[in-house]
Amino acid sequence: MDFNIISFEVKKKDIQILLIYTGGTIGMVKDYKTGALKAFNFDKLLDNVPELQLIDCVIDNISFRKPIDSSNMNTTYWLELAAIIEDNYSKYNGFVVLHGSDTMSYTSSALSFMLENLAKPIIFTGSQLPIGDLRTDAKENLITAIQIATLQENNEPVLKEVCLYFEYKLYRANRSTKINTDHFSAFSSFNYPTLAESGVYLKVNKKSLLRKNNNMPLVVQKAMDKNITILKLFPGLSEQVLNCVLEIPNLKALILETFGAGNAPIEKWMVLGLKKAINKGIYIVNVTQCSGGGVAMGKYQTSKHLKDLQIINGKDITTESAVAKLMYLLGKNISRKKFKIAFETSIRGEMQ
Repeated sequence: MDFNIISFEVKKKDIQILLIYTGGTIGMVKDYKTGALKAFNFDKLLDNVPELQLIDCVIDNISFRKPIDSSNMNTTYWLELAAIIEDNYSKYNGFVVLHGSDTMSYTSSALSFMLENLAKPIIFTGSQLPIGDLRTDAKENLITAIQIATLQENNEPVLKEVCLYFEYKLYRANRSTKINTDHFSAFSSFNYPTLAESGVYLKVNKKSLLRKNNNMPLVVQKAMDKNITILKLFPGLSEQVLNCVLEIPNLKALILETFGAGNAPIEKWMVLGLKKAINKGIYIVNVTQCSGGGVAMGKYQTSKHLKDLQIINGKDITTESAVAKLMYLLGKNISRKKFKIAFETSIRGEMQ
């Protein structure tokens, strides 16, 4: 990768953090003459955020060649981001990724799967307002994300996973979801506790962290198969719509967003359509539409038919994480017999 890394020596210490800017509101400042937003010059980071001088670390900065709005995020950019981390993994103690909030949970979930044997912190953050705004949340999110990435205990990183920090709370990335477009508290983790909270003190919930004792080298899986889709059930869903979705060319997997604890209509056409798709080799994953809780197939009559079809149980996984996990597992090209077991097994703390 041909990138120009800019170094900011905040304090001379062994801890080194790489700040990666992909795009998004946090990297914007307002031109007060025109009122328009423009890209932030990270070469002037310390001029705009002098508080970073209080953190005991050296901060280097790297940006996408063409920073993007996160609504334009795709698997190609995921691979670019993963490559930056892979190329610089041995040089830094931790990474902070600046990313637009709209698809942050998707990207951070994807990285949690792609980066196998991860033993360092990768903290995603962003903001609802640009870094130069009077009431911006960007400074606090940036400063605390970097501080979290520097946390060490017995010369080892406290965090060894992909996380998302926003508005005083640190989440496991693949448990997070965006819940609000207007509030600074834009994210939540309904099915898993926060990993840390920032207040007067920075409190880490050590019991909730991923425990990793292996010394295996980082492996980056670059094969992410995007031949998947999502179908959200709703009252009035027709047979024609279901069949059209299941007949998408080259479709390999479907995330079925069901009602409540994994329930779906017991219409004959629904059962036959799903069965036909499964027989064609399409994987179907049952994920609840609800923000909290999970799938319990067989608990109600309206999910027994899904259980009988051997549909994959998404348990309490988020839709964002289900997308990333499907792409990751499909990219591994594992056998059909093992696929269901692999998806229903927690591999990065993404489900119970």
